[in-house]
Amino acid sequence: MAGHRTIITISNDEKRWLSNYTKRHGISMAEAVRRGIACLKSSHGKASYQMLLDETKGIWTKENGLKYQEKLRQEWNR
Repeated sequence: MAGHRTIITISNDEKRWLSNYTKRHGISMAEAVRRGIACLKSSHGKASYQMLLDETKGIWTKENGLKYQEKLRQEWNR
């Protein structure tokens, strides 16, 4: 990939988050930053929405999501 190198300054919290994100997704920090830029560039379109769906698909593992949501909402009426 031809491109330009750049140096950025981020907070310790941002660095920790980025490090955890890249480990979870098996990508480099540079790739995560590139994906973030791409997401920002398309943030007004369906592409970013679809990417978010793809990135988060299957992360709920507790139980049936709808039943869990209904159970929580029943508590609101108590």
